[in-house]
Amino acid sequence: MHQAKEAGLAFHAPPKPLAANAITHDWRDFLGPSHNAFATESPLRETPTLVWERIKGEGYASPCAVAGKVVVFHRVGEQETIECVAAETGKRLWKLAYAAPYSDRYGFSAGPRCQPISDGKFVYTYGVVGMLTCLSLATGQVVWKHDVAAEFKVPQNYFGVGATPLLEGNLLIVVVGKDSGPSVVAFDKTTGKQVWAAGKGWTAGYASPVAATVHGKRRIFAFLGGDSQPTQGGLLMLDAATGKVEASFPWRSRRYESVNASTPVVLGNQVFLSECYGMGGTLLDILPDGTLKPLWTNKRFGTHFMTAIHKDGYLYGIDGHGPQNAPLVCVELKTGKELWREEPEWEVAVGGKTLRLAPALASLIALKDRCLMLGEYGQLAWLDLNPKGYKELGRTTLFVARESWGTPALSRGLLFVCQNETGVDGSARRLLCFDLRGK
Repeated sequence: MHQAKEAGLAFHAPPKPLAANAITHDWRDFLGPSHNAFATESPLRETPTLVWERIKGEGYASPCAVAGKVVVFHRVGEQETIECVAAETGKRLWKLAYAAPYSDRYGFSAGPRCQPISDGKFVYTYGVVGMLTCLSLATGQVVWKHDVAAEFKVPQNYFGVGATPLLEGNLLIVVVGKDSGPSVVAFDKTTGKQVWAAGKGWTAGYASPVAATVHGKRRIFAFLGGDSQPTQGGLLMLDAATGKVEASFPWRSRRYESVNASTPVVLGNQVFLSECYGMGGTLLDILPDGTLKPLWTNKRFGTHFMTAIHKDGYLYGIDGHGPQNAPLVCVELKTGKELWREEPEWEVAVGGKTLRLAPALASLIALKDRCLMLGEYGQLAWLDLNPKGYKELGRTTLFVARESWGTPALSRGLLFVCQNETGVDGSARRLLCFDLRGK
């Protein structure tokens, strides 16, 4: 290893060349190119090699990987900071910072929660205090911005702003969540001009909206529900072009300190919702007239902010609020029947001690033949998930630190992972790049 000239950056080794038959993609949207944590990258090897690492500030935002660049959104001091770095070297290409005074009610990090997203030309960020910014991906120059909290008079939510926006055609869909309305606003992604506003009565949750074509029509699915008393929230299904509310489905715990944070999983003409404060999960049938009809409910399959993945007719996800008692669960999509629940326990040697760690609030990335899991404490595992159980195919300890809640970005055979808290070995908060390129 040698230290790069740039402060805070350590370069370890160049990544291997991409295989001649490599299948690659950007990771420019929340939960990846399909908004469902499914990746088509191949070939990938199970043993990661550290390419570079760079010091980062506070926050839980996942990185965005696009066009050979990585955009990281974090908090340095009292400023929210957007940095763009070269994917293969970690060298900074540009940086923007602005003041963002924020104090978390529950003592969590004051950094941003929302992942930067990009259409390949612009980058969009949505900060913890509601600053929505559009920047040039090439230069970092601000194109337009909105202080959403101030413009719409939205009070501070439980954990600040945390629902990553959605790019849909020429629109940027943003969860605003003012209780008297609007709940969701669409901006022109190029100019920042408001195009439509929709919904009222439901405050912002922490689930990113998703778009899907259902019964031949493009629709937006927004799962709402944050600070409100009495508690209110659930799913809004909107016309993507106009914002018209086509259907709503209340789904929210009566517990005051509860949120809806798991992104809806749209599967054909069905949508799966889940929360971890008592309601659990439900599968809704979307009828041709727009009616939402519950097919089943499973109160023991309640995902928090780690969205479940779907593979071959089965849902896999982390049940519970965590970090204790947060098992990995398999549920049959057709019936809602639980097939198994397991909580792996991993022994990890650190500083002469052996720690017993669970995946806890882990994130999952589904691949064609296996799954990649990043445990909350920094363990990266390859899993075979199937209706009969799970099998661990390989595992590497990337670091040992708390609150590794951001889903990694997988792009061009490289895995970008955020260490959000100081490690037990004293390692600083970092953005790390690992080489997974196979032959």
